[in-house]
Amino acid sequence: MRGEQTVAVVGGGIVGCAMAMELARRGRRVTLLEAEPAVALAASGTNSGIVHTGFDSKPGELETALIVRAGPLRDAAIAALDIPVWRCGAVMGGAPPALADNAAANGVPTRWDGPDLRVPGEGVTDPVAMATAFAAEARRHGAQLSFGARVTDTLAGFTDVVNCAGLHADDVARIFGDDSFAIRPRKGEFLVYRHDALREILLPVPSPTTKGVIVFPTLDGHTSCGPTAVDLEDKEDWTVREAARETLQAAAGAALPDLAGLRPVFAYAGLRPAGVDGVNYVVGRSAYAPRLVNVAAIRSTGLTAALGIADHVCRDILEIDAPPAPYIGGAAEKATSWWRRTAAHRAA
Repeated sequence: MRGEQTVAVVGGGIVGCAMAMELARRGRRVTLLEAEPAVALAASGTNSGIVHTGFDSKPGELETALIVRAGPLRDAAIAALDIPVWRCGAVMGGAPPALADNAAANGVPTRWDGPDLRVPGEGVTDPVAMATAFAAEARRHGAQLSFGARVTDTLAGFTDVVNCAGLHADDVARIFGDDSFAIRPRKGEFLVYRHDALREILLPVPSPTTKGVIVFPTLDGHTSCGPTAVDLEDKEDWTVREAARETLQAAAGAALPDLAGLRPVFAYAGLRPAGVDGVNYVVGRSAYAPRLVNVAAIRSTGLTAALGIADHVCRDILEIDAPPAPYIGGAAEKATSWWRRTAAHRAA
């Protein structure tokens, strides 16, 4: 291992907050740089809040390995930091038999209930509360959090720079002369209903091109439906299309008849940082700037894989041998209608 490392983590989404926390727990001097006034005000605060098991992830890929790696790490963090999570489980009606085999290959328990595949380990959380908890724990271990901070140079005062900038990870990489990847925003739109009777996640049968529209409960007593998947060029287009509202309304009613005639109370859109040309999970040292570690194109599974990604970077890329210090813990942020917070900020 090299001498004492001072690390800048660029980006205060769920992955950046997890990264800052895990580096700080390993004794590194860490500064988290976030352009917005608070954590999780972009993709991390506009997703589904579903914590996946990786039952349907392709075996052998880095994304899958980091999702699986994150599982026990996340369980420990949830318990220590009092992060709100509801392990409600999920069901996929008429699931193809190959999915159970896929889940078994990834070590994820499932069971058949007639033609339906049930995945007991799937759950929902408040992603803003989770990111906030990680950031607060990072600070308790000595990390510095800097908001309204836009990276315009190569941060020469730091031994390493970990690029967790989400939608703008390619822009940050370009500052270091790295043009090896590009990020395209993939819009995911959601409808929210005042409906508190749903007790599990309803998964559609995936197609060759998409996992489809999910209907799922939230921690604050609502039911949500989404996401869509629309590739864009504009990284600031957080609007919900009228066509998406119609598509999601139909999908919601088909999956859960209770929603067929129910008017949604809210709609929001998230922009997932997808890699161009199908390139995702760009995780490793830059070939253009050895001080730069890219953690980029972490698409919709970032919430699930965050702690696995952070552990991988700490152990395998930065080669930090020190084990993480025990969690300190503190007052936790309780679950709220987090989707309103981020949507209101993006609309302002």
